[in-house]
Amino acid sequence: MNTKVNTKKLSFILLFIILLTQIFHLPFSVGAQAAVPFKTEDVDKFVTTYIERNGLPGATIVVVKDGTLVYEKGYGHDSKGKPLTENSLMRIGSASKSFTAFAVLQLVDEGKIKLDDPIINYLPEVKLDDSRWKEVTVREALSHTSGIPNPVIVPPANNLKAGVERMNDWKLQSNPGEKYYYSNGNYWMLALLVEKVSGMEFSQYLKQKVFSPLGMNDSLTTVNSGDFVPGLPKGYVTAYGTAIPWTELEAMNMGAGSIISTAADMGKWLSMQTNKGKTRTGEQLLSEKLLEESYSPQLGSEKYGLGWELSSSGVKPSRISHSGVETTYQTQQDIIPSSGYAVAVLLNSFTPTLEHAYEISSGIIQLTEGQEPELKAPVPKIIDLSLGVVTLFYFLLGIRGILRSKKWSDKRKQHPTWRFILRLIPQLVPTLLIGWLFFIVPTLQNNSSTTIDAFGLYPAAMCLLAIIFIIGLALTILRIYYRITLNKD
Repeated sequence: MNTKVNTKKLSFILLFIILLTQIFHLPFSVGAQAAVPFKTEDVDKFVTTYIERNGLPGATIVVVKDGTLVYEKGYGHDSKGKPLTENSLMRIGSASKSFTAFAVLQLVDEGKIKLDDPIINYLPEVKLDDSRWKEVTVREALSHTSGIPNPVIVPPANNLKAGVERMNDWKLQSNPGEKYYYSNGNYWMLALLVEKVSGMEFSQYLKQKVFSPLGMNDSLTTVNSGDFVPGLPKGYVTAYGTAIPWTELEAMNMGAGSIISTAADMGKWLSMQTNKGKTRTGEQLLSEKLLEESYSPQLGSEKYGLGWELSSSGVKPSRISHSGVETTYQTQQDIIPSSGYAVAVLLNSFTPTLEHAYEISSGIIQLTEGQEPELKAPVPKIIDLSLGVVTLFYFLLGIRGILRSKKWSDKRKQHPTWRFILRLIPQLVPTLLIGWLFFIVPTLQNNSSTTIDAFGLYPAAMCLLAIIFIIGLALTILRIYYRITLNKD
C-alpha cells in the first residue's frame, strides 16, 4: 500500500517538474540513460531560430556518431542568393590545423618523422633569429609550445616557402616546450615539413593522402586567401543585426588556415576521427595510438593536443575541438568522446564579438545529450546597435561643434598659441590615432590589407571611429582656420 502511494507521489512530482521545465524553458534531464532520442527536426528548429535571431545569412552542419553519418544540412543562403546545402563550399580557417597535424602524424606513422626530433633536422634552411630555435621539436610546433610568436601584421607571401622565410628575423617568446603560445607560424612550418619529407606539394599531399581516401572530393587547399576558387562566393561580415557581403582579407596561410571544404566533406573527416582512424571502406589512415596522442594534452600545454584544442574541465561533456575564424567565414568542429558524436558547423559569415559556430555546435551537442539547447540573447546585435546609438549621438554633437567652430575660436582668440593648441588636443589626439589605424597600419610590413579591410574587421566599431576621425579633423581644421582669420581682423 505505501509503495503504491510513494510511486504515485513520485510520478506526480516528476510530472510537475517536467511541466515547470516546459513553462519556463528550463533544461531538463533525468540522466544519460533516459536521454531523449536525437531528432533531426529539433536540429532544424534550433539552427533556423539561431541564425534568424542573430541575423546570420546561413549555416551548414553535419553530425556523425561512431563513424556513421547522422545528419547533414544547409540553412539560409550565400552572397549570390543561392540556398546553402551540405555541399556548399566554405573556408574553414584554423580548423585546417587539424589536417596539417594529421598529415605530419601520418609521416610519423611511416617512420619518416620523429615527434621529438628538432625541426631543424628536417628543415635546416629555416633559421629563426634565436639560438633556442635549434631545440624546437616537431611535437612542440604541433602543440604550440615552441615559443614561436604570432604577429598580427606580417609581410605578404605568394608561396609556402616565402611564407616561412618571413619568420627568419623572429625571436621565440619563451623557451621551447615551456609555455603554450598559439601561432600560425608553427603550422606554416609544419606544412613545409610535410612537403620536404614527403616530396610532394602540401596541397597535393592532402589531396592524395587525406581528401581522396576519405571521399572529400570537394575539399581543396589554397596558398593565399585571395586565390580564386570556382564555386566559392564571398562571405559576410555582420553589423547592426544584419550581414554584409565582404571580400576576405588576403593572407598566405597554407597549413594554418588554407582549407576550403563543405559540411558533407567535414562529416567524412569526422567519421574517420570517430572510427579509430579508419575510412568508411576500412582503410587505416592513421594508427589508433597516434590518433589518441593527437587528442592528448602535451607537456607545457593542457589545452592543446597535436592539432586539436582540448576543452577545460568545466565544459560538459568534454570536447576535442578546433575552431576556425576568417574575416568572412567561421567554423567549429567538435568530437565528444563520451557519446561518440561529432559535429561540424560552417558559417559563411564573421562576427567580431562572438563565435557563432561554437554556440551552434554547443546547441547541437546539447540535443545529442537529450537536453534542450540554450538560446541566448543576440549579444553581438545588441552591442552593435549600442555602438550605432553612440555613433549617431557623437555625429550630432560633432555637427553642433562644427556649426559653433567660429564662436569657439572667437572666444579664445586672445589666448596665446600654446594655450590654443592645448585646447585642441582632446580632438587632435584621437584623430591622429584613428588616422594612424586607418591609413598607416595597412601599409606596415608591406602587407596587403587596405583601409576597407580594416572596416570589415568590425564594421560597427570602425564606423564609430570613422565618425570620430571625420568630426575631429573637421573641428581641428575649422578652429585653426577661424583663429587665423579672426586674428587677421
